[in-house]
Amino acid sequence: MATLPDDTLRKILMQIQQTAVQSQRALNVSRQQIAGKERERRILQLTIEEIKGLDGDVNLYKGVGKMFMQVPRPEMDKDLKSEEKELTDDIKSLTTKSKYLEKQFNDAQAQLRDIFHNAPNQ
Repeated sequence: MATLPDDTLRKILMQIQQTAVQSQRALNVSRQQIAGKERERRILQLTIEEIKGLDGDVNLYKGVGKMFMQVPRPEMDKDLKSEEKELTDDIKSLTTKSKYLEKQFNDAQAQLRDIFHNAPNQ
């Protein structure tokens, strides 16, 4: 490590540091997206439970732009279930992405730690 010029070492350190910072930012964004999707999914689950508790002859309405349209119960159930499945899939993919970003961040930190612990005292 000591055979490398100072300029090269500085560039390597900057690159590792940038990787760590970018990974940390992306990880925070990913965690926020997961929290938002989980919140949406929970709201959908509560809506589905509320609809199940209603009588069969109750009219159901769905928001379309600035108005509401009456929707048959089976169609409403199908739409809500598909939205819930889509949110669940999104959460799974974001969780996978978060794990990768967390690993990338930890690797960059470990590299920085190794460089500073193994560097000769100056």
